[in-house]
Amino acid sequence: MALDVTGILDAVVSHAQSLGLFETVNRHQPDNAPGNGLTCAVTVAEIGPVPGASGLNSTTARVALNVMVFAPVVQEPADDIEPVVIGAVDALFTEYSGDFTLGDEVRNVDLLGAHGTPLSAQTGYVTIDAQTYRVAIITLPLVVNDLWSQAP
Repeated sequence: MALDVTGILDAVVSHAQSLGLFETVNRHQPDNAPGNGLTCAVTVAEIGPVPGASGLNSTTARVALNVMVFAPVVQEPADDIEPVVIGAVDALFTEYSGDFTLGDEVRNVDLLGAHGTPLSAQTGYVTIDAQTYRVAIITLPLVVNDLWSQAP
């Protein structure tokens, strides 16, 4: 079995698009200023085996995605930036909790961190094209069963 990264990314992008919160949803980190509304970008952060979930014939993997939510800092009222960004994070967390297998693309979203970092988000600021954005970076940990066959 091979990692269907396209199917996984498509499922995560589809969740973000279905919320109607984002001006743009990309499968790459923006290299140009993303715009005036909320932007979401999905990238692969980490891939590795899950020893406790693997068997003697195949290896189960943990695939962690970064789901980034961007909002321009220069907007009024400035007091609304934080609630808008964290509201989008909350809506995405709700989607991941409600579609535990991403439409059967993965075994499960590792919500509570049974195999590493749990579903979580960190916030900060990033500058793109000389414009500053508030960003929340969601770690979306996914477990994929029997990804790699083991040779006898």
